Amino acid sequence: MRTADRAPAEAGGTIECDDLVRIFSAEGIEVQALQGLTLRVDAGDLVAIVGASGSGKSTLLTILSGLDSPSAGRARVAGIDLLGMSGRTRTHYQRHVVGFVWQQTSRNLLPYLTGRENVSLPMALAGAVDAERVDSLLELLKVDHCADRVPAQMSGGEQQRVAIAVAVANSPQVLLADEPTGELDEATSVEVLETMRAVNAELGVTVLIVTHDPTVSEHVRRTVQIRDGRTSTEVLRRKETDETGAERHVAEEFAVLDRVGRMQLPQDFVSALDLKDRVRLALEPDHVGVWRDQSRDHDGGARPQGSASPEEEGK
Repeated sequence: MRTADRAPAEAGGTIECDDLVRIFSAEGIEVQALQGLTLRVDAGDLVAIVGASGSGKSTLLTILSGLDSPSAGRARVAGIDLLGMSGRTRTHYQRHVVGFVWQQTSRNLLPYLTGRENVSLPMALAGAVDAERVDSLLELLKVDHCADRVPAQMSGGEQQRVAIAVAVANSPQVLLADEPTGELDEATSVEVLETMRAVNAELGVTVLIVTHDPTVSEHVRRTVQIRDGRTSTEVLRRKETDETGAERHVAEEFAVLDRVGRMQLPQDFVSALDLKDRVRLALEPDHVGVWRDQSRDHDGGARPQGSASPEEEGK
């Protein structure tokens, strides 16, 4: 491959998405899978993208993997513009910059190759096999005992851990995983997720996991929820030390505010206050108040007896 055909990857695996839109058309019907999604993942981070079926999370992953292109917006991974890739650049990107793990184990491994041969294959396609790295990856992911076994001789969890070794064989900067625990039981799922944590910690690769399983969020530092094709909330986890020196895990939930000021209120907030159609806002010194539109329940906008105005409630 000529140097000019290679994408100029930067050190680290930063992911940047700005106002991503993806529209699918079929038989004259348009479906917006992504509706202005904005996301940033710092290099070396470990992040889960969660959301219901149809929320747009898998569409986001196929764009980041280079398998699809957005209809509008901007997407960059490790400094590479995903919208401007040529065919050769895309091949280099998928072989060297990103690794991918599918939900279906049958899509990750060739059934007639052993574990060692499956991990060696992407290296061979890229130019040269590093046998020492193959063995060290199998050992790191605790599947070195599967080196000479074909996938049919491995458990589901072992297959996924070998698949992770395949995905990081060429030292990618970003590891993408689409429902990696979707076909596994709870105990095996934990093993696979802890394996991804080990890859993140030991190799420094940025890890982005897409899932509908909310328990995955317990194994990552940051959880981003997608709803209706946009990022809606984030949960950040950190460790704190109390006065006695004991460590505890703290999780905080935030609404996501895009650059034009849009955000999605959590659905349980909307339901609890019966927020519909439009709401009233009040700017306070250190917060913004949100109230339901009471005029839709009372003619002329009159407030029910004993209720306070937004201005009064904010005091």
